[in-house]
Amino acid sequence: MADGKKLHQYLAAVCICIGALGTGTVIGWTSNITDYLKDGKLNDLSMGDSELAWAGASMPFGAMIMCFPIGWMADWLGRKPTVLLTIIPFTIGWLNILMAKHVAMVYVGRILTGIAGGSFCVTAPLYTSEIAQTEIRGTLGTFLQLFITIGILYSNVLGYALPVFIFNIACLIVPLVFGILFFFQPESPVWDLKKGYDEKAQKSFKRFRGEEYDFTGEVQVIRKQIEEEKNMKNFWTAMKSPAAKKATLICFMLMFYQQLCGINAVMFYMKEIFISSGSSLPSHWSVIIVGVVQVIATLFAAWAVEKFGRKILLLISGGVMALSTFLLGLFFSLKNHEVLDEDGIKTIGFLPVLSLIIFILAFSIGYGPIPWLSSSELFSPDIKAKCSSAAGTFNWFLALLVTKFYLDVADSMGNDITFYIFTAISVSGVFFVMIFMPETKGKSFEDIQQELGGG
Repeated sequence: MADGKKLHQYLAAVCICIGALGTGTVIGWTSNITDYLKDGKLNDLSMGDSELAWAGASMPFGAMIMCFPIGWMADWLGRKPTVLLTIIPFTIGWLNILMAKHVAMVYVGRILTGIAGGSFCVTAPLYTSEIAQTEIRGTLGTFLQLFITIGILYSNVLGYALPVFIFNIACLIVPLVFGILFFFQPESPVWDLKKGYDEKAQKSFKRFRGEEYDFTGEVQVIRKQIEEEKNMKNFWTAMKSPAAKKATLICFMLMFYQQLCGINAVMFYMKEIFISSGSSLPSHWSVIIVGVVQVIATLFAAWAVEKFGRKILLLISGGVMALSTFLLGLFFSLKNHEVLDEDGIKTIGFLPVLSLIIFILAFSIGYGPIPWLSSSELFSPDIKAKCSSAAGTFNWFLALLVTKFYLDVADSMGNDITFYIFTAISVSGVFFVMIFMPETKGKSFEDIQQELGGG
């Protein structure tokens, strides 16, 4: 039997993840234009700290409210039409921001782009896991986070280099490019089989694997899973199985650690962190440098996740993130409590930049891509869409809390205490992964379910 050709699997994953690049532009939108927004360079709207906080929080709010419906839509309409429909809120959202005459229009635009962007955090891993052969499933699963980081860097660079109006147009172009490219990709063959579209499923398999590949074995496994799904009384019955319970615990806790390690506080308020640290490096360039590091590290993760496995990368990621946030906390303790004089602070002014670069490196190889990948790997097909949606909703809810209240907590408790809290959370995540996380590298969905269920 001929080995399956993988080129079209990679191409389809890239095409759907162009939408995730659009998600990254929404996440990174505030990072390098806060001064411009405060100065009224967006249609003469002057935004203070409170308005900026709400503008930042509006995006995860939109993503949160859409994550659960998007799973239902993906099961009902199909993966392909569901993600293509996101072009509508993407476009309307960016047009709202472009033409904003009141701050409320910015909030509405951010909510709509959040709705569209957050959808990809559920649908992209779902689609890529269903089109991928086992040996590249992990790599394709990391594409979501990779393209989000590219989108963040896109925002960081263009937000600094272009006038705000032109920058927003550049962000609007991304989902339109996604729609053109992904329109020509096939539907997930798994969804086609679930709906009884056998001929379409066979065409999709031939497109993704090549004409000479014998996909009979894959189809048999999928049909078996579909029959098991049909025999289930309902979703809640399926959720009572030991495998489903353990998968839910792991996926929700990985989402918890992904957000509460402090990543969104760093991404939304990176510039402010550099300014408050007194770093000698211009804050605009600090943001761009960190963005470049994030893309490079996530590229490494796309290779490493199949080379070393998911578990070891999560352990390294959590441990190094804990170290970097501890160093950030230590810097702010020395600065805020005047342990060092001004010259001493200038001497260690490199520490915030170095710590954030280390943090982004560590996050990008583990806790960035793997929680989303795990949602597509650990849940059985009969509950995957709904449970992945619930995990995504939980993730964005935490992102909303961190984004909205980070500055308030940092102001009341101090930057140092805030980063020490992030450190403690990352340390606890290391122990959680050691105890509960199974290794899924190279394992079929059946093998993963047996391991989770103790079979």
